[in-house]
Amino acid sequence: MAIVLGMPAVDELGDVVRALRGWQDDGAPIQLHPGDLGWFWRFGAERTAAATRTWSRDGEVVAAGMLDEPELIRLAIAPDLQHDEELAQQLAEDVSAPERGVLIEGKVYVEAPMGSLVQDLLFKDGWMTDDPWVPLRRDLSEPVPDPGLRVDVIGAEEAHERTAVQRASFDGSTFTDARWHAMADGVPYADARCLVGRNEIGESVAAVTVWSAGEGRPGLLEPMGVHRLHRGRGYGQAITVAAARALQDLGSSSAIVCTPGFNVGAVATYKAAGFEQLPDKRDLYRND
Repeated sequence: MAIVLGMPAVDELGDVVRALRGWQDDGAPIQLHPGDLGWFWRFGAERTAAATRTWSRDGEVVAAGMLDEPELIRLAIAPDLQHDEELAQQLAEDVSAPERGVLIEGKVYVEAPMGSLVQDLLFKDGWMTDDPWVPLRRDLSEPVPDPGLRVDVIGAEEAHERTAVQRASFDGSTFTDARWHAMADGVPYADARCLVGRNEIGESVAAVTVWSAGEGRPGLLEPMGVHRLHRGRGYGQAITVAAARALQDLGSSSAIVCTPGFNVGAVATYKAAGFEQLPDKRDLYRND
């Protein structure tokens, strides 16, 4: 059967989320997670659908992509098909040709599972490697200790606290209460939690959102931040430990996170929270 490129409707996003959940595996390269789609859902279901691409064979989704930006697509591929020649060739052709409706013209980027055949094809076609990202993983087969910080699970009534910490953690953040509610209405959030850490006097000092992919599969931290007025006091490490503990409670086999290679402070925080640094990931890019 031919491989068909598609853009799902809003009511088809659940099928994409289910596929992404099924492809998460501790023994496979880290790739696009249902939590990545869940975090994007803060922009609304319609925009999320418009940013999603699927590749299907015989009616079954075999690869999926999310346009983080019009010039960047993040791909996930069924683990047993990451070296499938027909699929890899189709993916490479579709991301390389703007008229196919995946990436725009100009300088564009592709994030694909490390070691997948589509990476090799793009590299041979003249695509180049971009700056490194650092993936980290914490095994959750053993009990996770208490983080030593008061941590609250945030619901709709406290959403303003979660969004305020986000804006105070990341310059230029546009995470509003309305966007939190849009995210929480998304399919992936059924297996997610927002956590806020508080200091001794109850101030919100750090926050994280964790996303489960189901029992026995890796869960994702996306995003984690510490309020700019409360940095340097160990709150990042504490909220990261709390995130791992929350994912363990949700049945995750491990907790994963990825951060830019230049962000040495974040890497140090995750490692201090018991995460193991994995080999670097690199996007591929092409200048047209």
